[in-house]
Amino acid sequence: MSCSRKAPDASAFESIPIIDLEGAFNQDEAVRRALAQQIRMVYMNVGFFYVKNHGISQDCLDQVLKVNKEYYLLSADEKMKLHHKTVPNFKGYSRPMDANIQPGNRGDLHEGFRIGWEEKSEDPRIQSASRDGVMAGANVWPDQPANFRLACLDYYHATLTVGKKLFGLFAMALDLPETYFDDKTMYSAANMRTLHYPPQPDALDDKVLGIGAHTDFTCFTILWQQAGIQALQVLNSHQQWIDVPPLPGTLVINLGDQFARWTNDVFKSTVHRACNRNAVDRYSIAMFFGTDYEVNIEPIYTCVSSENPAKYPAITAGEYVRQRLKAMYNSS
Repeated sequence: MSCSRKAPDASAFESIPIIDLEGAFNQDEAVRRALAQQIRMVYMNVGFFYVKNHGISQDCLDQVLKVNKEYYLLSADEKMKLHHKTVPNFKGYSRPMDANIQPGNRGDLHEGFRIGWEEKSEDPRIQSASRDGVMAGANVWPDQPANFRLACLDYYHATLTVGKKLFGLFAMALDLPETYFDDKTMYSAANMRTLHYPPQPDALDDKVLGIGAHTDFTCFTILWQQAGIQALQVLNSHQQWIDVPPLPGTLVINLGDQFARWTNDVFKSTVHRACNRNAVDRYSIAMFFGTDYEVNIEPIYTCVSSENPAKYPAITAGEYVRQRLKAMYNSS
């Protein structure tokens, strides 16, 4: 069965489905394939879903939240020592209003810290040789909080395990062998951003949001949201913004533009935004999963047919991400 076969349109969704990821770790291939079919229908119609039973411990989540609260309380001068425009390839700190992802807006009211793949070691000097290609550049780390690096890397590697399981499920959802993406994700191109959204309880200006309406750049994103604070919204086909509240024990998964290109728009990359209309600070962590940066992104053969011919030229994953980040930060 070709994945180019269209599903009935359900894109006027009013809520985000929840998928139990426990089956992804099952040794029975039939169980994994059944789960892949659930994901297939969600990605063809919604582009977003929650996952429960993802395997990341609560202690890991608590620790990474703790150190990020401490980090974002540091002075602006201290945080700007690692500003992303002074280090290679967008890693490090970005201050509020640094980016403006939605054309016509005045800026994105959040601050963030970006890292890429790194060995989880007690010694920050130990990093494996970079395979980032066009996006090459070692991580940079603040001096404070003292355990910021290890807490972030613990979460990074735990989420990496979830992401690799998802790649196998996505392959089966596309009528491909479960291992199809293995040789394309050997050297992880996953980038992680911890995010702090200041409160905007009385904001009347929709030209300044936490982050404006956009689609993500890479294959898919795994998002952790702080409990009890609503900010994320997804746009459905009726142009209605649907809330994606944090649910206990879940992560949010959404498709990115690389996968939309790769699947010839069979899978949807859904527009979303975030605005903290609460009276308290909001924290979240986004893990953006791509392929190895030298991989060509062009429509997969199971997603091309006479009814759905190839729509996109080939481009390497690294070059695509670099172009999108340059546009986001208005970099030369």
